[in-house]
Amino acid sequence: MKSNEVSKQSFISFSQTKYIANKTTYLYQSYGNVQKKLVTIPKGTIVQAKKRIGDWYSISYKGKTGYFYIGDFSKYDKITYQTSNTSLNYYITKQTSKLYSKPDTKSKLVYSVSANNGFSSTQKVINSLKETMYRITYKGKTLYINSNDVSKATTTSINKTDYKANKDTYLYQSFGLNQKKLITIPKGTVISSSLKSGDWYRTSYKGSTGYVFIKDFSINNNITVKKIDETTYVTNDALNLRKSYDVTSSIVTTIPKSKIVIANYKASNGWYKVKYGKSTGYVSGKYLTQVRTGDPLTSHTGYQFIDLRTKSSVTATQINNYIAKYVKLTGKKSILSGKGQAFIDAGNKYGVNSLYLAAHAIHESAYGTSLLSVGKNNLFGFGAYDATPFIAAFKFKSVNDCINYIAQEMKATYLNKNNWKYNGAYLGYSTKDMNNKRIDENSGGMNFWYASDPYWGQTIAKHMQNILPYKSSYSKAPINTKVYSQPSIPAGSDVFPAGIQAIMKKDLVFHSKKGATDKGKSWPKGTKFTLLEKTNDFWVKVKVGKTTYWTNSIKFDEYKKYLAVQNLGRVTVEDLNVRSSASTSSSKIQTLKQNSFVQIVLTKDGKPTMDKNKTWYQIKLSNGKTGWVSAYYIKQELQ
Repeated sequence: MKSNEVSKQSFISFSQTKYIANKTTYLYQSYGNVQKKLVTIPKGTIVQAKKRIGDWYSISYKGKTGYFYIGDFSKYDKITYQTSNTSLNYYITKQTSKLYSKPDTKSKLVYSVSANNGFSSTQKVINSLKETMYRITYKGKTLYINSNDVSKATTTSINKTDYKANKDTYLYQSFGLNQKKLITIPKGTVISSSLKSGDWYRTSYKGSTGYVFIKDFSINNNITVKKIDETTYVTNDALNLRKSYDVTSSIVTTIPKSKIVIANYKASNGWYKVKYGKSTGYVSGKYLTQVRTGDPLTSHTGYQFIDLRTKSSVTATQINNYIAKYVKLTGKKSILSGKGQAFIDAGNKYGVNSLYLAAHAIHESAYGTSLLSVGKNNLFGFGAYDATPFIAAFKFKSVNDCINYIAQEMKATYLNKNNWKYNGAYLGYSTKDMNNKRIDENSGGMNFWYASDPYWGQTIAKHMQNILPYKSSYSKAPINTKVYSQPSIPAGSDVFPAGIQAIMKKDLVFHSKKGATDKGKSWPKGTKFTLLEKTNDFWVKVKVGKTTYWTNSIKFDEYKKYLAVQNLGRVTVEDLNVRSSASTSSSKIQTLKQNSFVQIVLTKDGKPTMDKNKTWYQIKLSNGKTGWVSAYYIKQELQ
């Protein structure tokens, strides 16, 4: 009870007990906080009492007798210690710090040391005051320092940089002003370092290796800065943008992790000059990863960022004219000629932006002239993989079927927030490092999953802009949120010529019929078989010996792990002449259409038969006759 007086209470005696002040308080002349304050009692002071009245305890302190309020104290118990041995660690003082005789801050203060002193320790003590203390050695004495006063010295690599001494200083044996001084480093001396621990940098000077206090140095002015081509980087961590190309330079601002910056100057010590927001400065190249990105970095407006579930005002004539212009310029035939209305109809049917659909098809199919679009009516590269784009891709019955299929597929997946492929209902962009690994934090929209090209979304947006200039009204356009189920895989297949030989690169399971769910029959690696057909749903028809099987074990995105085909060719030119011998002067036997599959004749050791100059293949025709075709116009598939 803290009050101005204690009424109708008497003194109580008890065994002498120690108490410790929880905060700075006072010794009062009598019991009551309005009584005269005789002397201040600092926080942490230990006193002894054996008599009290109410909440007021009688003691003698610094030659004066009076009372303290028990609410400002707690019972003092003997401090206990929990000691554990650790591996050798180094610590650097963050500020002026106290060194104690025992592992608690209530013990005797022996020394005070300034910031940037270094100590090693192999023992940690946690006391009953919930303090963590480290055992150290200083001036030959074993002492203790509070963990709150130090930071653990962790050595990190930096770009090798030259530094010049601003005054006479020293090379220390370890990091810390209290460490042994190995040698004097005169003012103006240039040293280099690629390792640091806090403000302590490892270097060698006159045959001795140790540490220097970097605040005694500045960056050497002999470093050169050269202009470079604009290069895009992403920050690997939160990174200080500094005024100059050195860690001792003043900080302009901090760039957060995963931010993209563009560098146009590089210092000879590996630092880059970049702009971030309205700030310009230097960052260490050690914390940057070079990337390719489709992010425009300036603003996220325009077709690259519209919601693709909005309706476009584009007309069939505008789409047709854009394609016709390309056809006239190149002289190529396009299966998209006159198909503008098909994009508008499909877009209206499924609630997908028809301008986007047209631009997507134009980009993927080279305006409807690519071999894949012409050979399979596949305008979007759907089903294709980088490893085998033609064989893996779906085959559609018609151009219109393909457009409608893709419109429904996109609305059901990439533009459906409940589907795993959804990463925003816009074209977006991707960011890839130089090993082509996507950086997820800097990728978004359809470009996140749909295409390996980080500029895919940017490119399609450009086609859209060329067909119909962008208007800001898109931001207010209504969004069609109707969800469609994914379309079934369309019927279609690639039927190969007789005699296409292949060999298993790993064990494969074959079934007696397509779509079977039984365990099937396993054939071992090395088995030879004949390749007959590949369907849109990735079932493959084969023959082993005289028996026909089906398998869906082959993954076409990495087909080389599963099989090697020895003699499957595909014609890449519009009309390819088959001749009686390996010469353009020999007689013409037959003409093959573009994208026709051909059987290349194999030698006894299983290699394609070619002329002596290796410029012609011998092939076997469907009528059993053989002839020769220019190897320049034959693409070997699945080899």
